[in-house]
Amino acid sequence: MKKILLAVTALVFTMGLSTVYAGSSRDYISIVGSSTVYPFATVVAEQFGKTTSFKTPKIESTGSGGGHKLFGAGIGVQHPDVTNSSRRIKKSELEKAMKNGVSDIVEVKIGYDGIVVANSKKSPAMKLTRKDLFLALAKDVPSGNITGKLVPNPYKTWKDVNPALPAVKIEVLGPPPTSGTRDAFVELAMEGGAKKFKWIKDLKKKDKKAYKALCHTVREDGAYIEAGENDNLIVQKLEANPDALGIFGFSFLDQNTDKIQGSFIDGVQPTFEAIADGSYPVSRPLFFYVKKAHVKTIPGMKEYLTEFTSEKAWGDEGYLTDKGLIPMPADERKMFRENVKNLKPLTLADL
Repeated sequence: MKKILLAVTALVFTMGLSTVYAGSSRDYISIVGSSTVYPFATVVAEQFGKTTSFKTPKIESTGSGGGHKLFGAGIGVQHPDVTNSSRRIKKSELEKAMKNGVSDIVEVKIGYDGIVVANSKKSPAMKLTRKDLFLALAKDVPSGNITGKLVPNPYKTWKDVNPALPAVKIEVLGPPPTSGTRDAFVELAMEGGAKKFKWIKDLKKKDKKAYKALCHTVREDGAYIEAGENDNLIVQKLEANPDALGIFGFSFLDQNTDKIQGSFIDGVQPTFEAIADGSYPVSRPLFFYVKKAHVKTIPGMKEYLTEFTSEKAWGDEGYLTDKGLIPMPADERKMFRENVKNLKPLTLADL
């Protein structure tokens, strides 16, 4: 019965009868999701608002996980039309959305971003490895050279982690578990560092669950400080505390180069070129997701999608590059532009 009702409400909404929900319609696009994608979506929304007769979309920074939860809750004007994401949608999130009647979701990859570990320009730039980051931030770490033995993280300073680093207290400001930036950081940086220990790398084949828990669990003793979904706030805190480090997307570093600097990771500094050519080790793709059922019902949806996927926005010389977005190759842009034009839905088999 529940499935039938969900299918009926989705069909009714698709037909444009949005008044079935709360007796009202909506004349603007509602967007939620990633704080990393937020500045890119905002500049597109502003451009869209200036150059069309439609209202400027309303965008909320909820984090990738929070965005998928809101987006996947159902069809209708009380639910968002688009969710931004600094990681690909999880299979479990797509399954949950489908159960809630959100059956046709269009995936739009917009480009690439690097995750930076930055500090104030009042201090020297840090030269870290992914192994350093794992040992500094993991909840449990290997005990000496004893295979299989773990201890609660004992490291207090960066010098404790690596004698080549300064004797400065480990204090890292970063995003919460709902953030796609946090997901990507633990996967790319911490897991990448954990795999430098052969026995941990081998653990992945023996016990994937234990391996993931070890690599992805961040310490909770104050060395890592959850700073919410507001990356601008992290930048402000780094200015106030030159000894602290902060984790956020490259675009925020790019917009604040007068105040902060990116750390070297495995010998490579986060730059536009290093992320574009893949030499910077902590980089990831960025996305947004669209409800196909809302495209014909919410005013301006088609035009917003056209603006975002235009060469003047996400191209090699597009205005989003000024905000720090690393463009996709031309053939990849063409593919996603076609997917948007045809409103090609994502399937579980794609994930």
